[in-house]
Amino acid sequence: MKAKEEKFISELDVFRTEVESAIQFFYAAEGFKAGLRESKKAQNLVNRTPLFWRTTFGALQQSFFISLGRIFDQTSKHNVDRFLKVAQENIEIFSKPALEARKRADSANANEWIDNYMTDVYVPDHKDFRRLRGYISKYRRIYECRYRDFRRKVYAHKELSKTDTYALFAKTSITETQKMIIFLNRLHSALWQLFHNGRKPVLRPMKYSTEVMRRAEVQRWKGVQVQERIVADTKELIKLIEKTQQ
Repeated sequence: MKAKEEKFISELDVFRTEVESAIQFFYAAEGFKAGLRESKKAQNLVNRTPLFWRTTFGALQQSFFISLGRIFDQTSKHNVDRFLKVAQENIEIFSKPALEARKRADSANANEWIDNYMTDVYVPDHKDFRRLRGYISKYRRIYECRYRDFRRKVYAHKELSKTDTYALFAKTSITETQKMIIFLNRLHSALWQLFHNGRKPVLRPMKYSTEVMRRAEVQRWKGVQVQERIVADTKELIKLIEKTQQ
């Protein structure tokens, strides 16, 4: 059991880092550009060093599509299908005895609370994983139809002209991209909660709109989602730039 748990924990952590990387690259660019649209002072400063900022945004964009490819492409070693497969093939690690053993190992006073805690624990079956796989299939179809060629034909191999690349971008939408990458974060959260806390693996709501997150006040405590933190940082960066223009 220990080896199976360690294997899943490893895949869970790799998946988290891949997803968070994609989110950070995407929302760093989108959050900063949204701030520029609202701030004439920030625009003036950025326009003084245009090549640097074009390079920065280009690097973020390229890194985003490469990260997205590692998550969805079947040839990637740690793609989203492998992540879910490892979970389903080792379904016994989500049993009540397995979870209780982990909780007891992490708590010196487990005898005081563990019995009550275990009464609400959810034990998954293969239907849960088939449901999650259905969501993955939905977003992979979107990725393969509108995003895969960026990695293969624009960044990995320069096969497309500038006109063809613009045509690829025209097939995408910001809202669709946001929902796709935040779905991946929701999936990670669902399986993390299942393994560590015995919660039913459902895709709980998360913020995905850059504009909504920019309007919110983010408290910097543990538990705030990575997309909210990076958007908050871009918002703070715009404020710092504005101060230099006063």
